[in-house]
Amino acid sequence: MAASKGVVVTSVDMDTPFRRIMAANRGEIAVRIIRAGIELGLETLAIYSPADRLQPHRFKADESYQVGDASMTPVACYLDVPGIVKLAQEQGVDVIHPGYGFLSENAAFARACVEAGITFVGPLPETIEAMGDKTAARRLAQECGVPVVPGTDDALENADQAKAFAAVAGYPVILKARSGGGGRGMRVVRSEDELEDLFARASNEALAAFGDGGMFVEKYLEDPRHIEIQILADNYGNVVHLYERDCSVQRRHQKVVEMAPAPGLDQSTREALFDDAVALAKHMGYRNAGTVEFIVDKHGKHFFMEVNPRIQVEHTVTEEVTGIDLVASQIKIAGGASLEDLGLGTQEAVPKPNGYAIQCRVTSEDPERNFQPDSGRITAYRSPGGHGIRLDGAMASGNMVSQHYDSLLVKVICKAPTFMTAVQKMQRALYEFHIRGVKSNIPFLENVLRHPEFLSGVASTSFIERNPELFRFSTVGTADLTHVLEFLAEQQVNGPKHPGAVGAPPAKAAPPPPPLPRAADPHIPPSGWRAVIEKEGPEGWAKAVREHRKTRGVLLTDTTMRDAHQSLLATRMRTHDMLKAAPATAHILANAGSLEMWGGATFDVALRFLHECPWRRLELLRERIPNIPFQMLLRGANAVGYTSYPDNAVYAFVREAKLAGVDIFRVFDSLNDIDQLKFGIDSVRAADGVAEGTLCYTGDVSGANPGKYNLEYYLSLAEKMVDHGIHSLAIKDMAGLLKPRAAAMLVGALRKRFPDVPIHMHTHDTAGTAVATQLAAAAAGADLIDCCVDSMSGTTSQPSMGALVHSLAGTELDTGIDPDAIMPLIDYWDAARLLYAPFESNLKSSSSDVYRHEMPGGQYTNLKFQAASLGLGDEWGRVKSSYAAANRGLGDIVKVTPSSKVVGDLAQFMVSNNLDEHTLVEQAEQLSLPSSVVEFLQGYLGTPVGGFPEPLRSRVVKDRPVVQGRPGASMPKMDLGALREQLEEKHGQVTARDVLSAAMYPQVFAEYKQFVQRYSRHVEKLPTRAFLAPLDIDEEVDIELTKGNTVNIKLKAIGELQPNGTREVYFETNGIPRVVEVKEESKATESLKKASRDKADSSDPGSVPAPMAGQVIEVKAKPGSFVVAGQALVVMSAMKMETSVNAQCSGTVQHVYVIKGDACEAGDLLVLIKPGDEPSGSSSGSYDAAVEFARAAA
Repeated sequence: MAASKGVVVTSVDMDTPFRRIMAANRGEIAVRIIRAGIELGLETLAIYSPADRLQPHRFKADESYQVGDASMTPVACYLDVPGIVKLAQEQGVDVIHPGYGFLSENAAFARACVEAGITFVGPLPETIEAMGDKTAARRLAQECGVPVVPGTDDALENADQAKAFAAVAGYPVILKARSGGGGRGMRVVRSEDELEDLFARASNEALAAFGDGGMFVEKYLEDPRHIEIQILADNYGNVVHLYERDCSVQRRHQKVVEMAPAPGLDQSTREALFDDAVALAKHMGYRNAGTVEFIVDKHGKHFFMEVNPRIQVEHTVTEEVTGIDLVASQIKIAGGASLEDLGLGTQEAVPKPNGYAIQCRVTSEDPERNFQPDSGRITAYRSPGGHGIRLDGAMASGNMVSQHYDSLLVKVICKAPTFMTAVQKMQRALYEFHIRGVKSNIPFLENVLRHPEFLSGVASTSFIERNPELFRFSTVGTADLTHVLEFLAEQQVNGPKHPGAVGAPPAKAAPPPPPLPRAADPHIPPSGWRAVIEKEGPEGWAKAVREHRKTRGVLLTDTTMRDAHQSLLATRMRTHDMLKAAPATAHILANAGSLEMWGGATFDVALRFLHECPWRRLELLRERIPNIPFQMLLRGANAVGYTSYPDNAVYAFVREAKLAGVDIFRVFDSLNDIDQLKFGIDSVRAADGVAEGTLCYTGDVSGANPGKYNLEYYLSLAEKMVDHGIHSLAIKDMAGLLKPRAAAMLVGALRKRFPDVPIHMHTHDTAGTAVATQLAAAAAGADLIDCCVDSMSGTTSQPSMGALVHSLAGTELDTGIDPDAIMPLIDYWDAARLLYAPFESNLKSSSSDVYRHEMPGGQYTNLKFQAASLGLGDEWGRVKSSYAAANRGLGDIVKVTPSSKVVGDLAQFMVSNNLDEHTLVEQAEQLSLPSSVVEFLQGYLGTPVGGFPEPLRSRVVKDRPVVQGRPGASMPKMDLGALREQLEEKHGQVTARDVLSAAMYPQVFAEYKQFVQRYSRHVEKLPTRAFLAPLDIDEEVDIELTKGNTVNIKLKAIGELQPNGTREVYFETNGIPRVVEVKEESKATESLKKASRDKADSSDPGSVPAPMAGQVIEVKAKPGSFVVAGQALVVMSAMKMETSVNAQCSGTVQHVYVIKGDACEAGDLLVLIKPGDEPSGSSSGSYDAAVEFARAAA
């Protein structure tokens, strides 16, 4: 016996004739063999493929050597029989253990070892051959009286033979590979229609896995248990069994959880299994360790399946309950030891099972993505321990999980006195695991261990298949710190990617949460108006509001959490900062009429730019502010989007919003279309919400010539909504055009006409008159007036809450809010606003030019950012002038999302192309207008007041389809169930709210899910500065991943650029070093995308220019193809504006100058067309087809 590391004592129990042992395998089983070799005092050798050169199993051995070379596949390296045997000879190896998989059941390998004078740990080559042929194994079982499942005794030549057997035995049947195991080449066939296809697939799979596509077929037994018997045999004809293992918990014939002994197995069945396993082993002259596998039906009747002539993955549970080291026993038997020498001379000498053992296979598979194998570096690895827990594995933090091999990371084995205590111990062990960098199947294993059927101890092989709830994961990703680090590292290496962040950097200091009022109970906020809605319903709430106005004063609506930051900060305020202010808001503003905090642009921006779920924002704020009514902005039939949706999608959205916490729905239509408004009102009433019908205000009712938007127009529209059953009436002055005198006139007239309907007034302070306007509205009879916290008020935002509260305090219009109490909120938002400095509009003062351009306050900052992104930052004055011109060109429409977006898109287009309202009409037929403008003129947003502008509409729409009446009425129902299936197929598990988000914004939602999958949803919990800007070296942030689980992250260093184009970013998390590798974006690639391009020739109709700066998102034109005038060639996008660039003439495409992803400036040459008729020789009808294509594209 040779001295070896790890050996501190010697005894006769360690004696073997061997000196050097090779583990001809990789991963955890190689480590298991090496450990046994060390304990037996042997020198140990490992082998590794080039792909495995850094794998930990090779470093566990005394020596390690490469097998195979770069020309071989990674798997082939471990199957290289001549190479492995030659290496063993060269290194003086006298015994080889093959483990499981790879060459463990390869008779040629066993024979080659023997011929080379090397002992093979396992059965004789002849036995391996016999057992490898499953049909031969069936015959041997029948010879010694072991029952077998009805099936074919010989390999099948084709599917027809399988059909013939199934016709007699009946369906279902199971196809099995003649060679190999592990579930490969196995298919259950339930009807003749699918047999031929499944036979081919199973045979091909077996051929790829084992080099043998031979198949046989058996009758398939429904719901059996899979019980296997561990046997141990020496070279002298002696055989004992080491009891049974239950391997019934399987997924697609792959074992998932194994246990010993089998719970609830009838003792007579158990004894019969023992007897048959030993009899079969003796009959075939079996040597060494092996497993005889059976299935046991519902009646306790057992049938032989196969013999696995090797050590099994699950041998560990047998070792735990018997105390016998199976791998060491294998080596000793291979060295000539008898069972008597091992102390196992008789069956009675085999220790009886002591307690229960369970094994779970932890793999790098993603259970949310159909168990797709994951690979990459393990960035953090924390394993369980303690009494009764054993880990067989080879992985640690920093190791790479290869994409080329089995996904097994570690086997967890737990032993306890009873089955239930073993389960509990396993649950605890899985809970303790912390594996980051790659996905794991631990959430799935936890679901299995919690399931009542598993806990009953009698789960069958169909257990997983029959219980789809096992695949619903509530905890996957809840502590995925690694992905958060990847996000932070990405910002360090490649910079932040936040469109519109062009201002000063965010403040380094974040404000603490504002304090609660003295004597406030932090757990129970005061009762508020939400209690009235919940108790009295919408109608009772309306009566209570009117009574309050008559007897106590006016109510305030705080817009800080929605329209205020939309107007000032491009809608970029994050849930993180809202939640910090929420508890104080619940107490300080308990008497407020409502909080406007959801809907409108906040929904889109939350997903698109903030990478957070708007539904979760609603839920979390509702938890912290349970007492004040929540109000959302609902764009009628447009819901929270920019287009019309099928009616059922809007109804479903509103219903879900009500369930999630919205109380008051401010229903408006961007064109004041009464049919659209009625639909929105109906959807809210159906959900039992407060339906607040809205007059979108434009023009000037107090002017000398108010035009079509006069006082009678608004009264008439209001009357139609009141007659339709609204609970309250809102005036939405989105641009701040409503002057104090006009407010008094409009509110006074509405109050006189509708004395019982609450009136809710909303305006913007763009011109500096909003406080006066709101005071005038309140005096004229308004019940609720909108405002926001002082530090978020003014300019394009709402009027100051403090100004209104102080102005009305002590009067008959008192707001019920203490002027001094709001100071903590003012101070908090004043400091929090500095975090969003990159998005500040930098408006220094009020701007009365709003009365000229009529731009909504919420659009002002967003449009300014868009203009800057399109290279029009220096043209802001022209953009504002063009906004007014675009509005006139479109017929002087109501401007609120999404109609305001139409005007904004057109204004930027006009500036980019040097158009005014007259040349716009003159050139309309040749212009590639933004998609939003074209769709507006087609009627997709409804019908504007006074109808569509002519001849602009006719010249733009041409022969495109137009919508008559309400757009949603003619749209087919959206199949939300089918949408959910599509989303789950693409993204894994999704919620009903995810489905609604995807229904509103399909592409935006897909991008959001991609972001979350890459960086996790915990990014939304980062402090705002860390979200918006790279950390400084040694800067620390805390993030609460789950309740009570706060992680400290500190940036330590950024590494040099590596030859592979990556940098390593060094962090400490809770003081523990972590490294994240990030690929640095190629500056060359970026410069290519922004490279100088040829400009289009304006005198050549075939020279197609980019109508404005933007990114190419689709290229439809192909060189050599014939196109007709009006046919879509390229689709471009800039911010939220999408434009289809069309051919201005018919002809043949000579060259396409752009590809998807290219960035272009206005006037850049996109496509060159040679004008002319259809080329001769083309198939008849191709021109007509091209025309139809153009129409469809339009």
